Amino acid sequence: MVPYIAVIVTDAQRRILWVNEDFTVITGYSMSEVFGKKPSILQGPGSEPEAIRRIRKGLEEQMPIKDTITNYRKNGEEYPCKLIIHPIFDTDHKLTNFIAFEVDGNEVKDEAQLPIMQLNEKYSTSSLKGVEELKLYFRLKSLIDSDKIYLDPSLTLKSVADQLSTNTKYLSQVVNHHAGTHFQNFINAYRIEDVKEKLGKEEFRHLTLYGIALQCGFKNKSTFYKVFKEICGITPRDYLKKMKKLQTEARSN
Repeated sequence: MVPYIAVIVTDAQRRILWVNEDFTVITGYSMSEVFGKKPSILQGPGSEPEAIRRIRKGLEEQMPIKDTITNYRKNGEEYPCKLIIHPIFDTDHKLTNFIAFEVDGNEVKDEAQLPIMQLNEKYSTSSLKGVEELKLYFRLKSLIDSDKIYLDPSLTLKSVADQLSTNTKYLSQVVNHHAGTHFQNFINAYRIEDVKEKLGKEEFRHLTLYGIALQCGFKNKSTFYKVFKEICGITPRDYLKKMKKLQTEARSN
């Protein structure tokens, strides 16, 4: 499953200008609630002073920062926040913005699997192209999550690009850059997650594995089996056997 990645864009004074929907999912705060405030709104009594000092020092020195800190959701719940912050400069090398990417450490154990969470990513462009690219990526994620467009077996790069009012080349680059894969793999990952979810539900027990795959956007049996093994490391049948065994053991305990 593609993890939630909060994105925060601030001005040079670190006041929040924009956050994506994943930020709201992770923190509980809406865009209107944090606009104009500083990201420190997420800190609380358990936020580590050393981490705060390291982050502040990096911001003051206008250097990329990668760290982990205890943050707090709107409801007061704490969570380990893994973050990376990039300064953004204009063509005269004047600081204009900061852009931060954050994941919930409870959900993402190894952020090394996410290209966007690496310090070698570049967002220091005068036109904030990096931010616009990110907005397109998260618009894509929002479209997938809300409309479940991956369920359409005839879905194409062009049809999605049209829905997002962009072109196929740019959309392909955005997916490759921020998801670390190509468009078809990106969509298939959502389909596989849907298959796995349905395999665990009683209401789908009467269907064959391929029957479930058809309901999740696959239209070719061999493609489904191939993609499932590539993503999960085992065949769909072996996955089902493993899941049933775990369920049986859980019931016996």
